[in-house]
Amino acid sequence: MGWMFLAAAITFEVLATSFMKMSEGLSRPWHSAAMTVFYLAAFSCLALALKTVELSVAYAIWSGVGTAAIAVISFYMFKEPMPWIKVVSLGLIVAGVVGLNIGGGTR
Repeated sequence: MGWMFLAAAITFEVLATSFMKMSEGLSRPWHSAAMTVFYLAAFSCLALALKTVELSVAYAIWSGVGTAAIAVISFYMFKEPMPWIKVVSLGLIVAGVVGLNIGGGTR
């Protein structure tokens, strides 16, 4: 169940960060409100995930997968550039997440 909460936490964090961009510096109330709700949901799910998933593994996966997802979303949705060094770096993040999972992560 912890892994499902972690997946939900990642999803909510990615949504929150996307709405943060769309809020234009918190100047758009609806986007700002959505950002707040999604961040509260993300941290709540992360807290629930930590009941069964080790902190070091859960936080690394949460931040790593979230970072990689935001980079891809930024490329497609916000038309940000994706040079080769960013692609390689995203691959390294994925490799790190895989390494953490191989090393264990459930109590």
